[in-house]
Amino acid sequence: MTDTNLIEIKNVNKIYDNGVVGLKDINLNVKKGEFLVIVGLSGAGKSTLLRSINRLHDVTSGDILIDGQSIQHASGKALRMMRRNVAMIFQNFNLVKRASVRRNVLSGRVGYYGFLRSSFGFWKKEDVQHAVTALKRVNLAEKFYDRADALSGGQQQRVAIARALMQEPKIMLADEPTASLDPATSNLVMDDLKALNQDLGITVVANLHNEELALKYGSRIVGLRDGELIFDKEADQVSESDFQQIYQSVQDKHEAGSK
Repeated sequence: MTDTNLIEIKNVNKIYDNGVVGLKDINLNVKKGEFLVIVGLSGAGKSTLLRSINRLHDVTSGDILIDGQSIQHASGKALRMMRRNVAMIFQNFNLVKRASVRRNVLSGRVGYYGFLRSSFGFWKKEDVQHAVTALKRVNLAEKFYDRADALSGGQQQRVAIARALMQEPKIMLADEPTASLDPATSNLVMDDLKALNQDLGITVVANLHNEELALKYGSRIVGLRDGELIFDKEADQVSESDFQQIYQSVQDKHEAGSK
């Protein structure tokens, strides 16, 4: 990890069309090589924040800089180039289930190809080899020609990690990557993410609902509640009472205020 900020989130607010406030004045920097874990109750704004970083969501106000450049103000080719550097892993894997593992992993190179070439699967030989290497990193090279829907949930998530790796990203965003997995498989998936962070220097920002995983894998933990950033500490300084503070429910706050 370096002292250079790779992600800078400046005074970011997000208000949805129905008036729901997703994010409130978020200010947050993420350093190159950091493994940042975001925790909070369901609806706290974790996914909204993560999806704002690669502009799957547009923010209402404020700015987000990736390596010193505003992704909020980028468009066209500039936006596509920035997004190549920010890979995303989803809770539900987002694989084409009836397609092969090979095709799913190679789809991570779409940002480097034209539409027609990628649509018809005209991949360069070096990219096919790159896909094999990516699968080896997650211990699934033997599944190269299998259909994605023939794999277990944990294997599918690791294929999704290999696909994200094909982008050659500087940043990997993981939105509840273990939410649908058992504890043992969750650790395997998180081991893969940690290895990419430590071995390749990829900056990881992950939403997690599991306190144990957050402490085991995160180098830093931030907490959201009702769209606000309420907590930010290095992982080795986080206590059980800190988690209780982060997860304090809205009802608890109202009850405390009425006493």
